[in-house]
Amino acid sequence: MGCDMCDAGNAEDAVELLVCVKCRRGTDAPDDARRPGQALHDNLRAAGASVAVTGVECLQNCEGGCTVALRGAGRWTYVYGALHEDRDVAMLLEGAALYAATADGLIPWRARPDHFKRNCIARVPPPTLKEKADV
Repeated sequence: MGCDMCDAGNAEDAVELLVCVKCRRGTDAPDDARRPGQALHDNLRAAGASVAVTGVECLQNCEGGCTVALRGAGRWTYVYGALHEDRDVAMLLEGAALYAATADGLIPWRARPDHFKRNCIARVPPPTLKEKADV
C-alpha cells in the first residue's frame, strides 16, 4: 500500500487522506474477502481525489464504520468514522478539497460537510503547534 502523493504542490503542502483498508464496517467479512475499507480506498482513488489517498492497515475504530484521517504538514489532523464505501465517496472528496484549501486544516464549521460535523472521532494538533503561554 503505497502513498500516491498527488500533484498538490510541494511535499510540505501535500494533503493526505488515510483510509483504513481493514475496516469491516460491522460486517462479518472473511479475512480473505475485500473489506468495505478497501472498497472505500479503491473508490476514492477511482474517483480521482485531488489529495493523496493512502491505505493504512488500521485506524483503531473497528466498531465505528469505515474510518479515514485527513492530515497535512502544519495542519490539524482529523479522524472521521461511520463512513460508507459507496455513499460517502463524493462527500469525502469535497471535504478533502476543503481541507486542502486551508493553511491549518481548520475548515470553517458552516462550510464542513454535515458528516464531518457529526462523525469526527478526533482532532489532533500539528506537531509544530506552539503551546499558548496562558494555558
